[in-house]
Formats: sequence, C-alpha cells, structure tokens
Amino acid sequence: MLRKRRIFRPAATQRSWRTPLVAVSVTLLAAMASGLGLPTDLMGSAPRQQDWSALAPEVRVVDGETLRLGDRTLRLAKIDAPERGQACGDAAGRWFDCGAAAAEALSRLVNGRSVVCLVSGRDRFGRGLGICTAGGVPLNAGLVGAGWALAQDDDPEMVPLEQEARRGARGLWAGGFTPPEDWRRRN
Repeated sequence: MLRKRRIFRPAATQRSWRTPLVAVSVTLLAAMASGLGLPTDLMGSAPRQQDWSALAPEVRVVDGETLRLGDRTLRLAKIDAPERGQACGDAAGRWFDCGAAAAEALSRLVNGRSVVCLVSGRDRFGRGLGICTAGGVPLNAGLVGAGWALAQDDDPEMVPLEQEARRGARGLWAGGFTPPEDWRRRN
C-alpha cells in the first residue's frame, strides 16, 4: 500500500517577527557606532586629574621624590631629586649620600601627616605624577626650596625656589654635586 506524501510549503507571506527584529538590530548597531547613550569615560578613558590621598599611617617615603600612599606609588611632579647612593660634597668637602639626605628631607616635610595629591598623568614607570601637600605644607616646592631637589622643565613656580636655594647654599647647593639626570646616565 502506498502512502501519500505530504509536501510542506512555506507560508505565502514573510513571518511577522523578522521585520521588527531586523529594524531593532539595525537601530542598536547605529546607536552603538555613534556612541549615543554610552558613558563618556568608557573604553579606558580616565579623568585628566585625580585626587589621591592617604592618612598618615599609610604614607611611606621611598626616596627623595617618591611616596607610597597606601597601595599606590606616586612621584612628585616637576622636580628631580638625587638617587639613593648618589654622592655629593658638603661645604667642608666631605662626601655623603645626597639621595638619602633628600629622602630624609621629604620625610621631615611629611612629618607623620596625611598627604593629599593632585595627580596628572604617569611617569615612564607607571607611577602617578602629582603635586602634593602634607598637612597644608607643599612637598614639591618644599624640597626645591630647601635645596634637596632641582626644578624640572623650567617650571615657572619651581625655578625661583631653586634659584633662592642656590643663592642661600641650601641642601645640594651647599657643596658640589652632579645633577641627578646626569648621574643616572652615567650609572
């Protein structure tokens, strides 16, 4: 006995759900491509400036221009301090570790106080670059004014402080030293 074969044919009209689905998909893709409705700080963008702070127990002086603020590392911007182990001469011609002296000067400026920094960018090691204060005392300008750091990039705020420290023979200017940048190139 032979059976009759049934042949199924598609409906004569398109399915009603396909047209709205395509329209919604095209609209969503167009909105995503134009950035409509997306947050402005998406895809790794970050604010140009950030405020970092740390309470006194979380602040550590690493060297003459670097601080640890909790789990963050920050380099003081616009200054160049000597490296630990860098030899400098004092007024009497005796040699000392001016990098350690610069770190000690930064420690005295921080003096167990909380630190607040305005961070703008990062250095080549990934550290935040910031202008900092400890209890209202400016750290960057304080180091340059005390003669334990050099002004960087002809900064209009820092250069007069460096010139004053030089005239007063304070810190590094009391004896002989090699500029930190030159010392790093040779070592």
